[in-house]
Amino acid sequence: MDWLIKLFTTPDSVAHIVLLFSIVIAVGVLLGKIKIGGISLGVTFVLFAGILAGHIGFTAPLPILSFLQDFGLILFVFMIGLQVGPGFFESFRKGGVGLNLLSVGIILLNIAVMFGCYFLFFDTSNHVNLPMMVGTLYGAVTNTPGLGAANEALNSVFRDHVPEIASGYACAYPLGVIGIIGATIAIRYICRVKLEKEDQQLQEEEAANPHEKPYILHLKVDNTYLDGKTLIQINQFLNRDLVCSRILHDGKIYIPNRDTIFKIGDEVHIVCAESDAEAIRAFIGPIVEEPFPEDNEKQPLVSKRIVVTNPSMNGKTLGKMHFSSVYGVNVTRITRQGMDLFASRSHHFHVGDRIMVVGPEDNVNRIAEIMGNSVKRLDAPNIATIFIGIIVGILFGSLPIAIPGMPVPLKLGIAGGPLIIAILIGRFGYRIHLVTYTTTSANMMLREIGLVLFLAAVGIKAGAGFWETVVQGDGLKYVYTGFLITIIPILIIGPLARIKYKFNYFTIMGMIAGTYTDPPALAYANSVCTKEAPAIGYSTVYPLSMFLRIFTAQLIVLFCCGG
Repeated sequence: MDWLIKLFTTPDSVAHIVLLFSIVIAVGVLLGKIKIGGISLGVTFVLFAGILAGHIGFTAPLPILSFLQDFGLILFVFMIGLQVGPGFFESFRKGGVGLNLLSVGIILLNIAVMFGCYFLFFDTSNHVNLPMMVGTLYGAVTNTPGLGAANEALNSVFRDHVPEIASGYACAYPLGVIGIIGATIAIRYICRVKLEKEDQQLQEEEAANPHEKPYILHLKVDNTYLDGKTLIQINQFLNRDLVCSRILHDGKIYIPNRDTIFKIGDEVHIVCAESDAEAIRAFIGPIVEEPFPEDNEKQPLVSKRIVVTNPSMNGKTLGKMHFSSVYGVNVTRITRQGMDLFASRSHHFHVGDRIMVVGPEDNVNRIAEIMGNSVKRLDAPNIATIFIGIIVGILFGSLPIAIPGMPVPLKLGIAGGPLIIAILIGRFGYRIHLVTYTTTSANMMLREIGLVLFLAAVGIKAGAGFWETVVQGDGLKYVYTGFLITIIPILIIGPLARIKYKFNYFTIMGMIAGTYTDPPALAYANSVCTKEAPAIGYSTVYPLSMFLRIFTAQLIVLFCCGG
């Protein structure tokens, strides 16, 4: 049995360290799946398992813990950045500006309430209390990357005896999860919301404002203005994106290109955005009720879905590929991350896109060769892009920015730097020929590995002094001040969004869940809504909220905790 005892009591051995992290992560993940009242803490329970391990002395050398903590954080925030990057800038379009402003309001109020609680309930002469309140803040808003960013900033301010702010985080987190859902329910009663009416409103809005998704039309040309006009002339006159995939002329089917001439009586197969369908129909001619006839030539027309896997296609626009004029085929639809997009000429191809191509079979197969169409290529993650991005992110995060009055230069650090670079790569990487595609499962796997390594290391390091902090120290204060930090901003901004800005209640629920980056709150919102409004609200504010949570964590520490 000596070998077994040594395995658990020799902290310097590799086997001991691997065993420690495996036990903490496995126990934490399994316990995190337990639901109480339909709510679970999820993977964050790894933190509590780590605290328990550290408390009983089951630990590892501090340098090893610090390395795994920081590496896990870098991996976690970088994969988040790659995920939110493509939608980060688009989230400010249309109604997204209003939602993001409300989200920023919640974030600023969270910080304001945190400072208010600090001055009301804590001894401000104790230099440890403010850092602990920062940990409480990020537990209250259920934002683990913010905890990591604050931790890292504290290491640059406190050279020795860095406060273990994970204790405040752990105290505030459970009520944070419950408080977010509870406060959104409170908004429902404060504003006297009827869920049935909200759902009906969403249905009416969808009917009035159809999504920009592909719409298929079979039309007969009867506008005399079109007689003798080319397809490109018609397209330019309409000033709307449309694809004419097939044309029936004198009983024969052709694949039109930009120079194809329309004649009165021709029948055309059009793909366009749904909101443009009525205008296009009115301009070209009436709808033909019969299905578009099949081609009887030796080489039949085929429709084929092709996957873009050729890295050289990354970032190229559809309009510059000249598929119709050179190959006699047309791209009618594009699917990206499960969403159907209209194939406009300005569309940039990304590796992983799935495109619908219509044309003669041989030509369609040729396009498949050009675009790659090798699903197996997508199974291999683009590891080089990930680590190139991490290298640039760390360099970027290490740039010192001297600001008067600050004890140390401002740095984005190993959390903020990789996050910003990942967002930029996710959105613009194709311009420098970086393939950023990873499957959803691969992204989630890398994110979760990074997160559990970070949480386990933080918990183990905090475990030694956790009991004294919670029971003999200010643990109870962290609990109730965290709850105030959670609910007060929601109870202010939620009714404001509803009463003044007239947002749908389900959209508000999604916005709140996204601002707090809290999946359990989104899951609850989805459970009471039959539409996509909560998910849209969540995804609209999530990228900016995640960025601000991480960035403000470092600003608070560097500006306020360095005295």
